[in-house]
Amino acid sequence: MKRFINSAPAWLRNRAGKHGARAALVSVAGGLGTALRHSLRHGLSVAGIAGIAAFGVLYFNPHLAEDIIALSPFSSESMDEALAGGDVSGNVMAAPVALAVMAPAPIAVAPVKAEPARPVESTPLIAKAVPGHPEQQRVTNWIARRYRVATDAANMLVGATYATAREIHLDPLLILAVIAIESRFNPFAESPVGAKGLMQVMANVHRDKFQPLGGVQAALNPIANIKVGSSILKEYVKRTGSLEGGLKAYVGAADNETDAGYGSKVIAEYNKLKEVAHGSKPAAKSLPAPGTPKREQRTQEARNGSEIGSKGEPA
Repeated sequence: MKRFINSAPAWLRNRAGKHGARAALVSVAGGLGTALRHSLRHGLSVAGIAGIAAFGVLYFNPHLAEDIIALSPFSSESMDEALAGGDVSGNVMAAPVALAVMAPAPIAVAPVKAEPARPVESTPLIAKAVPGHPEQQRVTNWIARRYRVATDAANMLVGATYATAREIHLDPLLILAVIAIESRFNPFAESPVGAKGLMQVMANVHRDKFQPLGGVQAALNPIANIKVGSSILKEYVKRTGSLEGGLKAYVGAADNETDAGYGSKVIAEYNKLKEVAHGSKPAAKSLPAPGTPKREQRTQEARNGSEIGSKGEPA
């Protein structure tokens, strides 16, 4: 200890003489700790200032950041070079190792027999016009002239009606008569209370019937509207047991004494279409505004439809 004190500087020998060797060592350790703390504090300050300066340079010069990233051994270009066998660092073994890590051993998989794709059933927005029987063609031409519908559009609508009638076993001329009175073959007709499309179907009341065809938004799809409206008409005719009673229920007047002449208008149009189908030429008279009596009673139909649906019967 004396040898260490004798080799120390004069201030240490002086302090050791006054307070002893142990106190001198504690003083030295405290001085070193204080110097180390100051050094770390200044070093962190310098590092922080340097980091801020570096971020500022990279912010105003983004190309420099890209160059720095490109120099990284983990960049995509460096990995590509390593995989190609030309590692930047000159390590020849980098490429095989990278390949061994990134390319796992192949696993034997039994071949799976591909199944043929199944066609997706959907309701087309526009049906193809298919030439029908001469009777159907006569009906198409008469509807096109009477209601001022384009021939191609009339051909499509009549063809879709005949196809639906064959599916549900209902007279297509009756369906066409309802369409004529309801909308005059306007597929985008809509009443103030929400009856839509060719057959003026209450889409919200008969939501379940539109569900397989794309939802209530399909009410303005001519094909979907004919399918749903025809099925509703057949259900009402079957339920009431007569054509007059079915038409009265269809218009929403099942609980009323009369249907405001709606049924007689549909039946009159139905008889004209039968004459046309057999080759006769009935006199074409102007019709009143389409759907007038029905629009006055649609609120009643909505109420009736809701009550029927709550009882578990088809609405």
